[in-house]
Amino acid sequence: MRFVRTLMASSKPSARPTAARRRRQPVAAPRAAAAPAAPVMVNGHVPGPKAPATETPTERLDRLVQTAAAPAAGNLSPIALSLAFVDWAWHLGASPGRQMELAALAARLAQDTWRQQDGSESEGIGAHDDDPRFRDEAWAQWPYSLWRAGFRNAEAFWRTASCVRGVSAHHTQLVDFFARQWLGMLTPANWPATNPVVQQDISASRGQHLAQGALNWLADATHVPTPDDVANAERFQVGVNVAVTPGKVVYRNQLIELIRYAPQTDKVHPEPLLILPSWIMKYYILDLSPHNSMARYLVEQGHTVYMVSWRNPDEADRDLTMDDYLKHGVLDAMAAVGENSGSKVLHAMGYCLGGTLLAMAAAALARPAGVARYEHLPALQTLSLLAAQTDFSEPGELGLFIDESQVSLLDHLTQGQGFLTGKQMAGSFQFLHSRDLVWTRQMREYLMGEREQPNDLMAWNADTTRLPARMHHEYLVALYLKNAFASGRYLVDGRPISLADLEVPVFMVGTERDHVSPWKSVYKLHLLCHAEISFALTNGGHNAGILSEPGHRNRRYRQATRPADGPWQDADAWFASAEQHEGSWWPAWQAWLAVHSSPLVKAKPIPPRSALCDAPGTYVMKRYAE
Repeated sequence: MRFVRTLMASSKPSARPTAARRRRQPVAAPRAAAAPAAPVMVNGHVPGPKAPATETPTERLDRLVQTAAAPAAGNLSPIALSLAFVDWAWHLGASPGRQMELAALAARLAQDTWRQQDGSESEGIGAHDDDPRFRDEAWAQWPYSLWRAGFRNAEAFWRTASCVRGVSAHHTQLVDFFARQWLGMLTPANWPATNPVVQQDISASRGQHLAQGALNWLADATHVPTPDDVANAERFQVGVNVAVTPGKVVYRNQLIELIRYAPQTDKVHPEPLLILPSWIMKYYILDLSPHNSMARYLVEQGHTVYMVSWRNPDEADRDLTMDDYLKHGVLDAMAAVGENSGSKVLHAMGYCLGGTLLAMAAAALARPAGVARYEHLPALQTLSLLAAQTDFSEPGELGLFIDESQVSLLDHLTQGQGFLTGKQMAGSFQFLHSRDLVWTRQMREYLMGEREQPNDLMAWNADTTRLPARMHHEYLVALYLKNAFASGRYLVDGRPISLADLEVPVFMVGTERDHVSPWKSVYKLHLLCHAEISFALTNGGHNAGILSEPGHRNRRYRQATRPADGPWQDADAWFASAEQHEGSWWPAWQAWLAVHSSPLVKAKPIPPRSALCDAPGTYVMKRYAE
């Protein structure tokens, strides 16, 4: 109750902002501060991938040569990686003093490793080890303790060695990141001869598990699944046991289907809630199995929920733009919600890049002139952003893979086919989680024969989507390279938009282990917007932290609210002062929505005349062999 009273107190209306306050610009992030004041044409006005018919023979030759080696590098630019290591090597070669320091460090670490030959190095082994590959007590025995210590010290050496004065920050981060990738591949945990856990398993199973692991490897290498793989792939099916919250598709255009979920309570809050997932994912991550479906949870709490389901694009959609996604994906959806529900106001929530796009729409609508052709949209009552960045000046490790060279390579990849496939996107995300998604998984599946049992989240992750070529180029350039949105240079209807125009209350969620949208980057909205912001930080990663249903074990979150026009507090200070709560953040968000909603009214069924088909609809079913 104290929490609810706090929310109610923080939601009391303040004095009407003056016109001067509404017009003031956001405090620019460090990277944005160096940008020119004049608007930079980044959305729809930058060179992007051409259609194959418009290529010259020499351009086609360049594209074919540069993309030939892309699969071997995980669809990352080998030129960008080479430049980083050359930058580092040249500066290190010209720094004999730094070489002497690193040689001395290597000698000290080698002596430290050698001291572990008696097996005394056992501190940190066990359940609290931050690396799951070394948690077994068998690693405390010689010679495994020696190899483990050597691996740890090699990691420590490269953390220092990657930092050489004069190397650009981007190149330093790339060298450090890929040094960790190489070490991850060479770790003693990956090889039967140096992994005591694998050796014990081979002995106990008399080699049967290793033989099964070989079959698992063969199935993956040949792309011919085993019977168990086929059975596991059919365990989770859209519309059968995932994405089964009852509802109807009530609107459809060339880009989205809009699902309205059926009420499950006698009374509901009159303001509908529009949910906008990222366009790089199927929407049902927010409607997985009934026990962890956010959509089901919200309707059970008395909310009328609408969900956007993006169409999976094909070659004909190569010229779709960011403006198309903004207008037909967000603004058309808002208009449809207003018409279908009859409400003149609504709550809106966006997840990941869906949250970024929703924030763009909200900023555009908040301008004095609004957005052309959308004067009669329902007004935003609140804005909720889950793991969604609005400032991309420090996008975390994902930003390592986005520079001019990488964008050029991606343009070449999409130029011929008209889109980027889910498989082509997967390389970057596997690098971010290589320890868990690659090496630990392969150790279990190939060395110990333990095929990973799928769950609903894994099944969703395998249900890949595509990105249209032009839109993909525009969002990489506009957001990641130019940071145009945060610096007030992103154009909608030919005019820049600014987050400083937002006045509606905002609820934001960040996750502690998010490599896609680092929580400190998400938190930067506090610098760009003067509205009331309630920020919650939950444990977990980009997906698992958001899927934090009540009753989920080992969940916790911190939360604090900054009032409108409140003082700035940096992320570390916020973390130290925010109150920690045990359990899921979902009830806290739902309580916040309830406080910002009108009293309950009698629920009404979905009008039959508006139903185009049953949920989950048709767009989510569109799959491609990739």
